[in-house]
Amino acid sequence: MKISIISFSQSGYRLSEMLYWVLKERSYEVTSYTKSKYTKKVLDESQLDEESRDFRNVKQFAKPVDESIHEWTGQRFQDSDAIVFVGACGIAVRSIAPFVKSKKMDPAVVVVDEQGRFSISLLSGHLGGANELAEEVGEIVHAQPVVTTATDLNDKFAVDIFAKKNGCYISDMVLAKEISAAVLAGKQVGFASDFPWIGELPAELKLCGEEEEEKPELGICVTSGYLEHPFVHTLYLIPRVVTTGVGCKKETPKGTVENVIRRACDELLIPSVAMEQVTSIDLKKEEQGILEYCQERNLPFITYTAEELQEVEGTYAQSDFVKETTGVDNVCERAALLGSSREGKGRLIQRKYAQDGVTVALAMKKWSVNFE
Repeated sequence: MKISIISFSQSGYRLSEMLYWVLKERSYEVTSYTKSKYTKKVLDESQLDEESRDFRNVKQFAKPVDESIHEWTGQRFQDSDAIVFVGACGIAVRSIAPFVKSKKMDPAVVVVDEQGRFSISLLSGHLGGANELAEEVGEIVHAQPVVTTATDLNDKFAVDIFAKKNGCYISDMVLAKEISAAVLAGKQVGFASDFPWIGELPAELKLCGEEEEEKPELGICVTSGYLEHPFVHTLYLIPRVVTTGVGCKKETPKGTVENVIRRACDELLIPSVAMEQVTSIDLKKEEQGILEYCQERNLPFITYTAEELQEVEGTYAQSDFVKETTGVDNVCERAALLGSSREGKGRLIQRKYAQDGVTVALAMKKWSVNFE
């Protein structure tokens, strides 16, 4: 998590210093800023209290903010996963208001008063991680965490936290809000899954099979695609479990790679958000069309040697031309299956799909829903 901290007074500056060093020690990427003429100068060690002296190197760890707080906040919404305001809630609210868009996009925002009494989760409590960060910041500065999310206060199942914990994409945030409202109203929400699960089903969820006569109209379906529609109103949670194996002619453009992958996925109604990575043979590690496709979607591109691919057990669509060119009889199927088998044996769900000089195969890794 990339965290930006900003303070507005000397006391806030000292508190932000403590947060800066401790969070960095915990492997966060932290940048600290100060927006006050009183904190632009380096503090002498004699000005620090005993607790602050424990943190060496009191050099200008905080960057002075010369632009307006509006401009600063807008930039942090672009480059940070979380913002910690050390100051008044009013400053934070007015600063972030013009930039707030949605739960899926907004960074976590936490406010700590400059005396370190309260650590408040202000924005993106669940998906952004503000609730957890408020707890951690509170622990660091000995402040009382303040979390106002309804499902947390009532100790109820929260679909957004569940999705985040399991690395799932939420298909419809409006429907997710309806599910939270139903849970808070004491209603059971349907649950269906194409995957096994670990732990006990929460009391707020009702397991529903295909033959269930009285299904709730509102329900959650954990699936890799949109083939099933188990409830009248179905919220799909899509885990990233699909590996896409790709082979192509040299210098195939990104648009062609993209179109063929999309068509291969459409065969099974698999959305792109289910994709975890793209794999191929090492001869393609510099293939610009594939690299651009992966970079645009922030997907890892992993390549294997011909020897590694040849060792993958199974029966595959063979090509003498591919074997002569690459040293292995099939690239896309073998690469997909090898990539999906890092955490246990994966399985092919879409065999070789060929079009416009591009071959695509899809494999799914072994995966379980976690309720623990």
